[in-house]
Amino acid sequence: MDPVQSWLTFAIALVVTAIVVVAIVIVIGLALTTLQRRKPALGHLRARCRTAFISLLGVAALWGVMAATFPLTGWLPGLMHLFSVVMIAIVAWLLVCGVYVLADVSNAKYAGAEDTIAARRMRTQMTMVRRLLIVIVVVIALGSILMTFPGIRTIGASVLASAGIASIVAGLAAQSVLGNLIAGVQLAFSDAARVGDVVVVEGEWGRIGEITLAYVVVDIWDERRLIVPCTYFTSQPFTNWTRSASQILGTVAFDIDWRVNIAAMRVKLHEVLEGTDLWDGRSGSLQIIDATGGFVRARSTVSAADSGKLWDLQCLVREEMIAWLQKSGNFSLPVTRVQMVDGEAMDRKLSRSGPKAADAEAERDNSGMFSGSPEAEARGSMFTGAIAVQEREQEAAAEVAAEAATEEMDAETSVPSQAWQQVPPPRPPLPQQSTEQLPPPADEPGPDDTTR
Repeated sequence: MDPVQSWLTFAIALVVTAIVVVAIVIVIGLALTTLQRRKPALGHLRARCRTAFISLLGVAALWGVMAATFPLTGWLPGLMHLFSVVMIAIVAWLLVCGVYVLADVSNAKYAGAEDTIAARRMRTQMTMVRRLLIVIVVVIALGSILMTFPGIRTIGASVLASAGIASIVAGLAAQSVLGNLIAGVQLAFSDAARVGDVVVVEGEWGRIGEITLAYVVVDIWDERRLIVPCTYFTSQPFTNWTRSASQILGTVAFDIDWRVNIAAMRVKLHEVLEGTDLWDGRSGSLQIIDATGGFVRARSTVSAADSGKLWDLQCLVREEMIAWLQKSGNFSLPVTRVQMVDGEAMDRKLSRSGPKAADAEAERDNSGMFSGSPEAEARGSMFTGAIAVQEREQEAAAEVAAEAATEEMDAETSVPSQAWQQVPPPRPPLPQQSTEQLPPPADEPGPDDTTR
C-alpha cells in the first residue's frame, strides 16, 4: 500500500473514531441527566466518573485504530505495550472513582440528618473501607503494569521462590505500619472512636476529623490539629464524650459567704436556665458541696444537647449568677473575718476568772483521747496493753539475766594477775624476851611486899 494512502486512511479512521466517541459521550450524558431526576445517586456517578470514563473510551478507540491502520508497523509492538500500560492505569482510575461513588452514596443518606451515632459510624466505616479499596486497587494496578515487562516476569519467578524470607523481612520492617493499619480497621469497626466524636486525648479537647490507615486527626477547639497514631486509640485510654449519646452534663462552682440565701440562688438559677435555648431541660440543680475554709461552695449541675452548647451554657450561668450575687448584696460574696482583741482587757478578764479558769485549763489538759477518763484509759489499753509472754521466753530471759549477774560479780571480785608483785614483803618478827627478865607490873605485889 502507498504510504500516503496509508497515512490518509489512518487520519480518516482517527476522525471517524473521535466523532463516534464524542457521540457516545453525549448520548450517555443525556441519558444520565434524564435518569438523575429519579435516581439522585447517578449524579454522584456522573460527577466522579465522567473524566475517567471519557479517557477510557478515547484510549480504547485510539488503541484499536492504531492496531488496525497505523502505517509504521515496526513501532506497533512498543505502542501496543504503551497502550496496555495506559489502559491498566485508566481502569484503576475508573475503579477508584467507583469506590468514591459508593462512599458518596452511603454518606448521602445522612447528609440532611442530625449528627447522630449512626451517621458518625457510617462515615467512619465508609472512610476506612474506601481507603482500603483504593490501596488494593493501586497495588493490583502497579503489579499488573510491572508484569507487562518480560524482564520483570523473569525476576518474579525467583522472587516467589524466596517469598518466605521476604515476607519475614517485610513483616519486621513494616511492623509499625501494619500495626497502625490493623488498629485503624479495628478502630473503624469497633465504634471506640468515630469521625465526629468529641474526645479528650493527651489533655486536649476536640473532635475527630479524620481516621486514616496510619493516624487519626483530632480537630482541637482552638483550630489546632492533633495527629495521633491509630495504635494510640487501641492501647491508651482516652475520653469519648459522644460514645453512646451527644447529651452531656456539666457543673459550675461558686465560692460564696455563709449568709447567702440558697433558696433565692436556686430560683435565680432556674430563671437563667429557662431563659436560654442552650439548656435541654434534663438537669438543672444547685447543691452545697462544701462548707470549710471560711466560705460555702455551691455547685450547679446543668445539661445540654452537646459539648459545644454545654460550654456556652456554663459560661452563661456563671456570668448571670455572678451578676446576681453582686446585685443581691455584698453579704453574698466570700469574706475573711478577723476579730480584733484588746490585750490588756483580755488579761484583766482572765485574771478575774481566777481559779475557775485554771481548773478548766487543768481539766482540759488532763482529759484526752487515750487518758484522763475511764473511757479514754480503756481506749488506750487497746493500743498500749501488756503483751503476754510465754513460759519458755520467760525462762530464757531469766537464765540470761542470771548469767549476766554472775559474770558481773566475777568481774568485781577478781584480782589482776600482776597484783602479787605489788604486795610488800612481810616484816621479820620482833625478838621475844623471857618472862623472867620482865619487871613485874606496877599493880601486882612483889616477893618483898609479901614478906614484909
